[in-house]
Amino acid sequence: QVQLVESGGGLVQPGGSLRLSCAASGGISSINAMGWYRQAPGKERELVADITSGDRTNYADSVKGRFTISRDNAKNTVYLQMNSLKPEDTAVYYCNADLRVWIGVSLMRKNYWGQGTQVTVSS
Repeated sequence: QVQLVESGGGLVQPGGSLRLSCAASGGISSINAMGWYRQAPGKERELVADITSGDRTNYADSVKGRFTISRDNAKNTVYLQMNSLKPEDTAVYYCNADLRVWIGVSLMRKNYWGQGTQVTVSS
């Protein structure tokens, strides 16, 4: 059973920093890509950043230069370092993983979501 466990959200003042972590576990053969999405109240979920197995990264324009995504392959963990946070960054942040997993004796490609972690930027 694959699990994505997120941590690191919270309340921070504008201009502050937070670091989100997402650890994947359970029957994983390999990771194709991992990323972070966010959803603010009344808005659709949007991609924040993702990173492929080849360490190619992709960022939303709104976070370029402020956020950095990285991964620790040995720990199946992805991080999102968020600096210079703005009130408009306030949202629930969700980890996403594109994995190859063992289901029984079959190796399958599947997509998973974490439970979400709240990030609030406010003075």
